[in-house]
Amino acid sequence: MHDPHPARRFGLPTATALVMGNIIGGGIFLLPASVAPYGTVSLLAFAVLTVGAVALALVFGRLAERDPRTGGPYVYARAAFGDFAGFLSAWSYWTMTWVSNAALAVAAVGYVHVLAPGHGSKGVDLAVALLALWLPALANLAGTRWVGAVQIVSTVLKFVPLLFVAVAGLFFFDPHNLGPFNTGGGSGIGGLSAAAAILLYSYVGVESASMSAGEVRDPERNVGRASVLGTVGAAVVYLIGTLSVFGTVAHRDLVHSTAPFSDAVDAMFGGSWGGTLIALAAVVSIVGALNGWILMSAQAPYAAARDGLFPAAFATKRRGVPTFGVLVGTALASLLTVINYTSGSAGVFETLVLITTFSATVPYLLATGAQVHFLLSGRRDEVRPRRFARDLVLALVGFGFSFWLVAGAGYAAVYQGTLFLFAGVLVYVLMAARRAATRPGPDPRAASQADPRAASQADPRAVPQAAPQAAPADGASPAAETVG
Repeated sequence: MHDPHPARRFGLPTATALVMGNIIGGGIFLLPASVAPYGTVSLLAFAVLTVGAVALALVFGRLAERDPRTGGPYVYARAAFGDFAGFLSAWSYWTMTWVSNAALAVAAVGYVHVLAPGHGSKGVDLAVALLALWLPALANLAGTRWVGAVQIVSTVLKFVPLLFVAVAGLFFFDPHNLGPFNTGGGSGIGGLSAAAAILLYSYVGVESASMSAGEVRDPERNVGRASVLGTVGAAVVYLIGTLSVFGTVAHRDLVHSTAPFSDAVDAMFGGSWGGTLIALAAVVSIVGALNGWILMSAQAPYAAARDGLFPAAFATKRRGVPTFGVLVGTALASLLTVINYTSGSAGVFETLVLITTFSATVPYLLATGAQVHFLLSGRRDEVRPRRFARDLVLALVGFGFSFWLVAGAGYAAVYQGTLFLFAGVLVYVLMAARRAATRPGPDPRAASQADPRAASQADPRAVPQAAPQAAPADGASPAAETVG
């Protein structure tokens, strides 16, 4: 659908901020404490995961060179494997985004409690969570100009304090605080795998630039650059930040910490103001992540709707943003947030959040599989033939990283996620039936002109005509022109 309002396209800085802002959400503020029980082997796990994440980012960059349309993993899966695979990619990604947005909004409430203690009612908490969802949604509805502005500002505001704590912590670093390399003993493989299972989803979001490739200026070049720069920037914050917290907070305290970055600030500078600083950075970080993820929640169904795989309303754009998708995604996240605060049980919410850990992996597996398919099926000219060996290695590493994501999700996540994925098959069937019903059927008159025998079979009263002695020398019949 034509957008009458001009949209501002994302430059490289904005696209990079989109990737980095979507990767760094609220989870980073608890990560050091989450992996501390496994020892400093978790730093090695982070380094290994970073290699896989960068490889995945490079694969998305290569794929965007081939097809720089909005939709990213969906576009690549559909081009390689057809409509059904493309639909599964879009369905999984869409599900993951709006459920994750609800989880981010609920996480923001905890940090708001630190900034404004004393309000403990569920009603106030629900209002804060809904506000965290709808303020970024309004920025999205205002168009790509506002999305980009909010993303750059929020990324800077959360990157600077996190980087400050990370760098400052190196000057207060005490090796005695690190604790053992591997608390479980043995060769360290078990601890490495256990820590990696927790850290795996730290890099979800590397695909953000390719998801919005249609809104990125010069996407053939900038999507790949933004994907790598954003992933590396997030990795720097992750690695140095975790190392600094490990070195400034005693291991025995870090294992039981509920605010590791706050404890690190207090240990470095004294006092108790670290909690306020980090809570403020966390709220900004989550709001910025919601700004980017709300856009992602609209881009996947938008791309699928263009091809008739999602309802046509999702293909509506205004100022470069699929507005209907923004409204639907935010409304679903809001509904899930309301359920979390009013149902009296977090079972439904926790189950849906569990689903997202698997849903995020499906588009990655299909996209990296598509790259391998393009390279090995004689279509390597579409992905730079002179880079065949390097691109194939990157695609296989990216596929391996994505497969590791599935393994790290756990049995419950894979089970619940698979059920939800297959529930989408019904949506695909309904959309396919609708397309078939609206597709024009063959013209019987054209069929009779092309093949008199078909007409006689269709109508027994029809009399076959003698075939002409010679075909016209200047071209085919009108029926052949229609078919051709």
